Amino acid sequence: MLKKKKMIPLAVPHMSGMEEAYIQKAFQENWIAPLGSNVDQFEASLAAYNQVSDAAVVSSGTAAIHLALELLGIRAGDTVFCSTFTFVASINPALYLGAKPVFIDSEEETWCMSPYALQKALEDAKAKNQLPKAIIVVHIYGQSAKMDEIIALADEYGIPVVEDAAEALGSTYQQAPLGTFGDFGIFSFNGNKIITTSGGGALVAKQPEKIKKTRFLASQSKEEAPYYLHHQVGYNYRLSNVLAGIGIAQMEVLDERVAKKQAIFAAYKEGFKDIPSVTMMPELEEAKGNRWLSAMTFCDEAVKKTPNDIMEALKEQGIDSRLLWKPMHKQPLFQDAPFYAHETGDVASKLFQTGLCLPSSTQMTQEEQDYVMDAVKTIISK
Repeated sequence: MLKKKKMIPLAVPHMSGMEEAYIQKAFQENWIAPLGSNVDQFEASLAAYNQVSDAAVVSSGTAAIHLALELLGIRAGDTVFCSTFTFVASINPALYLGAKPVFIDSEEETWCMSPYALQKALEDAKAKNQLPKAIIVVHIYGQSAKMDEIIALADEYGIPVVEDAAEALGSTYQQAPLGTFGDFGIFSFNGNKIITTSGGGALVAKQPEKIKKTRFLASQSKEEAPYYLHHQVGYNYRLSNVLAGIGIAQMEVLDERVAKKQAIFAAYKEGFKDIPSVTMMPELEEAKGNRWLSAMTFCDEAVKKTPNDIMEALKEQGIDSRLLWKPMHKQPLFQDAPFYAHETGDVASKLFQTGLCLPSSTQMTQEEQDYVMDAVKTIISK
């Protein structure tokens, strides 16, 4: 068995080796601030990879959601339907604009937004003449939501969809890239994502003119004029040319990173196949997730430990892990927000109570992964 000398991390950046060359290019051209050839190349690479005409890179995935909602005309008092099983960054941009979130539960087959709960929420909203101005659906842990059903409901009620694919770059649904089904799609390049620019994000849209508008808003809404002219509020959201250089190099190895993440998940699934109390995160037949994080649940009746107990025990053995997302409707910040449960009950809360993410860094060795699996088996058997 592997003798650990240092912590096996959950997920950390993995450089390709070419990042410095593109960073050096930015210095040679003296394009350090936002805009420059690296930004142009990074945006072109993202657009080509995701089979869209254009993409805008910005300072974070959160900024990308904010800009998408701004472009949809979200204002104070409007309602936005949101996945509850997610990180708060999916919701905060709605609060920036004064909108009110309504939380939609997950379902068991994807852990993503429940079409059943979404339909109930839309029916209630229509009856009250309070339809939402947007639906933010999160592809959690890189797994696709049931996009056919969700888009069909959105179209039926005339509601635009923002795909929060922050964790899902490289994932597909019916062989098409996630982030390209809704009116807007957003990605994140935070430090722990499948590729990183240390911090950054991107926005894609069905309408190419929306990307031009995104760049305008992200650049302080500066009009074309011989002086500084502004007709509307803007934001300082453009990604720097230096960080875009990191992104170019990361895009060159994205497929390798996705394949490695999927292999890590497959090894966990194989390693735990004979442990009936352990279930790895499911996947739709028509989807192919990037397996950004390898997530699992424990049968709480068979395993006499909470996920937090298991996480602490793993930490003592030099293994980093993470609890699943605590649902937004259970957060103090949103204690008064409406919530619509799935037909089988509050699925998101059940996931939080029984789930854990295991290490899935693309640098992890098979020996390290075997050590993690042995440790999990030992802990849950006691």
